[in-house]
Amino acid sequence: MTLIKERTQSSHRIPRPARPSPEPPRPSKERARPSPESARLHGAALALILTAAFMVVLDFSIVNVALPSIEAELGFPRDAVQWIITAYAIAFGGLLILGGRAADLFGRRRMFIAGLLVFSAASLAGGLAHDPVLLVAARLVQGAGAALVAPAALSLITTGFAEGPQRNRALGLYGATASVGFVAGQVLGGVLVEFTSWRAVFLVNVPVGLLAVALAPWLLGESRRHSPGTRLDGAGALLITVTVAAAVFAVSQLDVLGWASPILLGATALALVAAAGFAVVERHHPDPLVRVDLLRRPGLRKASMMNLLLGLWNAGELIVLSLYFQQVLHDSPLATGLAIAPQGIIGFTAGLFGARLASRVGVRRVLVLTSAVATLGFLVLTRLPASGGYSPLLAAVMLVGFGTAGTAFGTMVTASHGVADDDQGLVGGVINTSRQIGAAIGAALLPAIAGAVDRGGHTLASGDRAAMLTGAVAAALACAVALRGMARSSPRARHG
Repeated sequence: MTLIKERTQSSHRIPRPARPSPEPPRPSKERARPSPESARLHGAALALILTAAFMVVLDFSIVNVALPSIEAELGFPRDAVQWIITAYAIAFGGLLILGGRAADLFGRRRMFIAGLLVFSAASLAGGLAHDPVLLVAARLVQGAGAALVAPAALSLITTGFAEGPQRNRALGLYGATASVGFVAGQVLGGVLVEFTSWRAVFLVNVPVGLLAVALAPWLLGESRRHSPGTRLDGAGALLITVTVAAAVFAVSQLDVLGWASPILLGATALALVAAAGFAVVERHHPDPLVRVDLLRRPGLRKASMMNLLLGLWNAGELIVLSLYFQQVLHDSPLATGLAIAPQGIIGFTAGLFGARLASRVGVRRVLVLTSAVATLGFLVLTRLPASGGYSPLLAAVMLVGFGTAGTAFGTMVTASHGVADDDQGLVGGVINTSRQIGAAIGAALLPAIAGAVDRGGHTLASGDRAAMLTGAVAAALACAVALRGMARSSPRARHG
């Protein structure tokens, strides 16, 4: 399996018989350097994958700034405008595992292109929508397209680069790009809404997506699982989609509906029943969607747990900080995005730094370090001022950005370590799903904590400080998970 199309088929030629030698040849310690043309194509393929990943991540946050404008123009009820965010989260989170397994079975490049087409078409529909129902429907389809792109993109990297420093560097770039994309959405969304229209936050995806679709057949090689008679586990796919979608809906609507809401309780019950049904189906299916032995891998379990905590602190922190800047410091949406931008910039650096550091000290130590740095940043953010400038806490935002991006890189390397190429798409789906569920929890939990403290009659910004303390707890728990993994591993078990 290759990340790019090979120019030659020399590997299929019949080898010439070797001349006898008195002693066996010694293996060379140096790898042959790729030709400049091959290296250029390899870089172009990676750049294409990173661009698509950036676009999908960007769409999480770019719409947030546009919500007030959309509400005013389309006549959204105030309590319904949040469905623009929720619809995307439900479809994306619910379909990630299905998208990952489909990439393994039917071709990663094929699913990558299909997802980009769906995502681009839905973006066009959203940008042209003149009705709230149509816009929410477009966001649902957008999320479905993203659920095909994300695991396919990640598995194209993990199957296209040899495990070790080469893959680590590529995953470092992938994590850095995702970190920048999440924060860049705040800035780009503010610019587009302020100088053009809210519709531009959707339409900007269309030319980028179509260009990526046009280039993919030229730059990306196809790869899939070659098993005669293998078919997609339809029942398992339906049950896991219902499980994750219902869970994401329940946690994302917690602050809106309340703990005792019949709708919320029904969604939670549905998630539990579907999860139990999924476990039964997978146990008896000849080719299950998710094999039990894969889920038992310590690396995947640890990476999924840390990714869930990372999604919780990252999504919750960005929402709370956005509200803090606009409601406490009275900044404009554009100024808010620019204030958060350093977090994404330092996050990009962390992805590159993490890959180099992992080659020296191992990925586990990188996970401990980066999650500890994120914890420290959150502890400083618990001192958010109620007035005045924010510049003294700029370093704290950068610490959180560095810790978030570095931890994201480490979890991806840990999850994919030692996994066969046939399962890399599924691993990508599992990892992305855990982060998406964590993001849904964080987006509901941290603002809810901030609101509850504020309603208690405390001073201005007290609620935001309490939310940041919750983020610190999540980052500290992730650090504890990484430390526990180090304690159980011998020095030789380190990878990276």
